[in-house]
Amino acid sequence: MKTKALALILLTSVLAFCGADRIHAQQLSAAFADCGLVGSITIYDYQKQQWIASDIEDSHVRTLPASTFKIVNTLIALETGVIASEEEIIPWPDTYDTTRYGHRPEIYHSMSMHEAFIKSAGWAYVELAKKVGKARYAQYLGQLDYGNGNLNSAGTDFWNFGGFGVSPVEQIKTLVGIYEERYPFASRSYATLKELMLAEQTAAYTIRAKTGWTRDGGIDTGWWVGYVEQQGNVLFFATRLIKPRTESNTRFGPCRKEITKKVLRQLRYL
Repeated sequence: MKTKALALILLTSVLAFCGADRIHAQQLSAAFADCGLVGSITIYDYQKQQWIASDIEDSHVRTLPASTFKIVNTLIALETGVIASEEEIIPWPDTYDTTRYGHRPEIYHSMSMHEAFIKSAGWAYVELAKKVGKARYAQYLGQLDYGNGNLNSAGTDFWNFGGFGVSPVEQIKTLVGIYEERYPFASRSYATLKELMLAEQTAAYTIRAKTGWTRDGGIDTGWWVGYVEQQGNVLFFATRLIKPRTESNTRFGPCRKEITKKVLRQLRYL
């Protein structure tokens, strides 16, 4: 597939033209206000090679990717051979830090990579990451140009805790490369990942995506990143929400998807 250049056409006031309607940053940000949350959504229109952002500055700010890193992590785990396929069983380690990861008894058992991805069972990917090792992660992340390269966290899961960071724009650039299959991974690995990422499918579109949520440093950082396949076009998106953990908002989790879909509909992409 022919690679398309990702020229950063991040407009300051008028962010996109949908027919005769002008969509302004303030209009795109309304979806966040409706949820009582702060954040941004960044979109890349593959056909038009056009970037759309509710907050241009925030689209370049790096934060922990949380479980959205399972997208890249799946490819790396398969490519390095630490797991043979998405159906291989990952043994339950018998320990789980509920203080760091929350109480989720529904994932406290041995499971396949397929189940771990769908249920976002972080412990399973931590077990795989122990086998990959940070040296190989550094190599692959450099090839992907994904994040700031800071893997110096004390624990294994540098994507949830520590100084590692990736911006919404970097998330999307990597997703475009995965969609085009232009990184050094096997075709089977790409096919497996894309199957795991399947989040929604209708007669009009298919969404492949992954959520993420980390609680490092007293901050809730939530993501939904992925892409929408339509007939004749693909729309890549990265939505990120951030709030202090001291602020209670029960809609934080569901609003990651709600905001994304609302904005995509507003732009007539859904």
